[in-house]
Amino acid sequence: MPLCCRSARDGRRRVVTAGHVVRTAQTRPSSSMASLWSKISAALPRNEEQLPLRFSDKVEASVVEMLRTSRRLLYSDDDAAAAGRMLSAQIVLDVSWERLNAGTWRHVDKEWRRVYSYGCLFKAAALCRHGPSADQVLQAVRTCDMGLLMGAAIMDDILQVVVGILQGEVRRSTELEKEGGGAEVKTKKMECPRVPVIREETAVPRVKCPSLESFSANYLLPLKPVVLEGTIEHWPALNRRPWSLEYLRDVAGCRTVPVEVGSRYTDEEWSQTLLTLNDFIDRHVVKEEGAEGPGYLAQHQLFDQIPELKEDIRLPDYCCLGEGDEDDITVNAWFGPGGTVSPLHQDPQQNFLAQVVGSKYIRLYSPEDTDKLYPHPSPLLHNTSQVEVENPDAGRFPEFAGAPYAECVLRPGDVLFIPVRHWHYVRSLELSFSVSFWWS
Repeated sequence: MPLCCRSARDGRRRVVTAGHVVRTAQTRPSSSMASLWSKISAALPRNEEQLPLRFSDKVEASVVEMLRTSRRLLYSDDDAAAAGRMLSAQIVLDVSWERLNAGTWRHVDKEWRRVYSYGCLFKAAALCRHGPSADQVLQAVRTCDMGLLMGAAIMDDILQVVVGILQGEVRRSTELEKEGGGAEVKTKKMECPRVPVIREETAVPRVKCPSLESFSANYLLPLKPVVLEGTIEHWPALNRRPWSLEYLRDVAGCRTVPVEVGSRYTDEEWSQTLLTLNDFIDRHVVKEEGAEGPGYLAQHQLFDQIPELKEDIRLPDYCCLGEGDEDDITVNAWFGPGGTVSPLHQDPQQNFLAQVVGSKYIRLYSPEDTDKLYPHPSPLLHNTSQVEVENPDAGRFPEFAGAPYAECVLRPGDVLFIPVRHWHYVRSLELSFSVSFWWS
C-alpha cells in the first residue's frame, strides 16, 4: 500500500511503498545480540505504569485497549507471551497505517501518528526480546525508522534512543564481518565532471566571509543571490569526518530513507520508495551499466532522523538574521549521483544551500520574471516551471529565452544564498551531497 511521506517535494505528493524488504543474511544470534534486550529494556520505563498511553477521543477505545495489551506483554516475562507481543504490535501498526493513508498527509491527525510510533516501539521490542538474529535486528532498525519517518515523537523520542542502541549492535557486527574478510563493499571512482562555462555577466557574485551587517545590507534585504565562501570550512563533514561513501555507510548504512526514483519530480513516471542507505548507494550511486534508473535522496530531514550526521554540520551564522528560532529552521539533505535534477522552482522561505561533496550547476531567476518562466497551472506544481531549463522548447515557451538569469557552480565549502521566491534550477555534475537551510 502506498504512503505519503511528510516532506512534500515542492507541493507534489510524495508516494512511497512500504513493501521493500531489507536485504540481509540470516545468521545466528551472537553473545552481543543476546545482551541487546538488556540495553533496550534499560532505556524503557521500569514498569508499565510508567509507560504513558494517553490519547484523545479521536483514537477508538478498541485501539487504546490493544495498545494496553501490547504494553502489558512488553513487561511480561512469560515465554508464552512472545507470539502475542508481535501480533498485538502488528495489529496496532495495521490499524494506524490505514489512518495514515486515508487522504492527504496534512489531514492526518497527530494522534494517529503517535499510535503508529507506539506500534513501532512495541514491534521493535518484540523483535529484540530473545537473542535476536542479525536479520531481526535490522528489521527492528527499519521499524524504528518507519516510526521516525511516519510517526510523531513519543516518550522523549524513545525511538531515537532505541534505534541508536540497535545501530551500535549493527556496527559492531559489520566491523567483525570486515575483520573476518566479509563481502566487499562497493565504492565509486570519482571522475572529473564536465563543468559548464560561467560567463562573467551572468555569474552569481562570490564573497568571502562577509560580516552579518554586510550580508544583511548587500544581499538579504535587497534579496540578491550570492555565493558565500569560507563560511563552513569548520564543519567536521569537510575536514575531520569527511562524508565519503564509506563514512556514510558506516554511520547510516542500515537506516531506511525515502528515495525519489526518476529524472524529475515533474515526470509522470516519477515515484518514491524506501531503501536502506546501503541499498540506495549500491543501486543508484555506484550502479553498474544497465542498473536501475536515477535515484535521489532529496529534501529529506535526514539530520533529525540520524543525529550522528547532524554533529558533522553547523547552522550558518547568517540564519540568526531571521525572525524565527533555531527550531524553525528546516534542514534537508540532498544526496545522489551526477545527473540528478531539481526542475526550475521557487520556495516560500530564504535558503542557504551548502555544498559538502561534489559539485552542482545552479541557475537562478528573479520572481519579477515569473510570467516568462511558465509555472505549471496545476495547484500541486504551481511553484514549478514547465520549462526544461537546459533544453527549452522555444515553440511552447517563447518568452523564456528573454528572462535574465544568474548562474554558478557550487563546489565543496560553497554556500549559495537563494532569496525567498527566487526561481532556481539545480543539476548535480557528479556524486553530490548538499545541505539546505530554509529559514524566515
